[in-house]
Amino acid sequence: MESSTTTSYSVVSELEGTLLKTPKPFAYFMLMAFEASGLIRYTLLLFLWPIIALLDVLGYRNGSLKLMIFVATAGLRESEIESVARAVLPKFYMDDISMDAWRAFGSCEKRVVVTRMPRVMVERFAKDHLRADEVIGTEIIINRFGYATGFIQESDVDRSIFNSVANLFEDRRPQLGLGRPIISGSQTFLSLCEEQVHAPVPSNYNVQRLHVQLLPVIFHDGRLVKLPTPATALLVLLWIPFGIILAVVRLFIGSMLPLWAIPYVSRIFNIRFMVKGKPPAAPASAGNQGVLFVCTHRTVMDPVILSYVLGRSIPAVTYSVSRLSEILSPIPTFRLTRVRDVDAEIIKKELSNGDLVVYPEGTTCREPFLLRFSALFAELTDKIVPVAMNYRVGFFHATTARGWKAFDPIFFFMNPRPVYEVTFLNQLEVEATCSSGKSPYDVANYVQRILAATLGFECTNFTRKDKYRVLAGNDGTVSYSSFLDQFEKVVATIKPFFK
Repeated sequence: MESSTTTSYSVVSELEGTLLKTPKPFAYFMLMAFEASGLIRYTLLLFLWPIIALLDVLGYRNGSLKLMIFVATAGLRESEIESVARAVLPKFYMDDISMDAWRAFGSCEKRVVVTRMPRVMVERFAKDHLRADEVIGTEIIINRFGYATGFIQESDVDRSIFNSVANLFEDRRPQLGLGRPIISGSQTFLSLCEEQVHAPVPSNYNVQRLHVQLLPVIFHDGRLVKLPTPATALLVLLWIPFGIILAVVRLFIGSMLPLWAIPYVSRIFNIRFMVKGKPPAAPASAGNQGVLFVCTHRTVMDPVILSYVLGRSIPAVTYSVSRLSEILSPIPTFRLTRVRDVDAEIIKKELSNGDLVVYPEGTTCREPFLLRFSALFAELTDKIVPVAMNYRVGFFHATTARGWKAFDPIFFFMNPRPVYEVTFLNQLEVEATCSSGKSPYDVANYVQRILAATLGFECTNFTRKDKYRVLAGNDGTVSYSSFLDQFEKVVATIKPFFK
């Protein structure tokens, strides 16, 4: 075998600084602190960053790592740590991937990832997206009540990783090792490998064939938009008080003004609406058959924004939206039942009174993908106007699967300069609707494709159930029967600020 080829049978790769371009895991512990616990833990870990950095400089890597793990996880339920690792961290890991290292890693048949971070924070991403067979990391000690103590089982992390790799490859040494250069006086897993490639992996490294493909992150949760490096984390922390005040002012002003005035006044408050295309005119008179706006679904505010840019109230049909969101909504909303015949009657009835908004994806999706479109809308009318909607924010995401959706508008308006893009496409020609003999599924797929092309997104066959199973471990159905459940979701949402 040539020493420069990556058609090796086995590879062991370090995560930090090799597969990930970022060598320090501090930002990922900041994410865990904020998303799993709250602002107090986030702030505490941020204020400890100078001590953590000093320990690293002085060579006390184990000490700095253990301090980060303790502050970020002590007292958290194991299930909450797993939830953040499943729903929040993969997106940030994926954005930080070194493609040169990945190509070398993916060209081997047996793939092992090693990390100094807790295994629970990495394993889901490594196995689902990097296609790793094994993940070796530190192990958080969990007490008998299911809470993390903040301590880890390993006293010497590098020695523990070395032993774990040696035990995993008892019969045959790993052929390829990817990692950072060995620090003087320390022993790492690289010494066990037949061939060692130090990070950064050169772009001209000889890769003949990939055995697996890197799987993209389609579903993502959490409120923070940017990876909270020390500088970014400090900026977010300083902005939060101003953001809350700004969001309250923006929401109050928006509730007092007529819909047509919002796009003009919003410029004063640094909110931007970008409108492309020509929207259809309002129905000539009340009671006339309206058009059906078939929109991509990015946030719970989509129908409200659509009404803003049209200058008139457009009713929307929704699925799992909280009661509070319905009460606070400035436009009429009609809840669907997921019973096909019943939902069809609801949509027909509202269309007979005028224009209507529908979101055939059934839920929001942040990433540049469109979920599978329900074909129900195509069966009910030929007056279909596709609308491509998207948004851009700087600090906070305006959607959640694990928290309470009623707070989505607050997080949206907490951003310094939120932007909403609305693109109206031409109304479908009769030849593209069911009236020409096309099946509803063909029509729905066609609308999905043209909206995806407009936004530069990709079409998928995933559904809302797939999203909620990945992010929240349920099917996404909102229960209205238990006040306690609703209260717990409120607490889970606001605790990043008030815990």
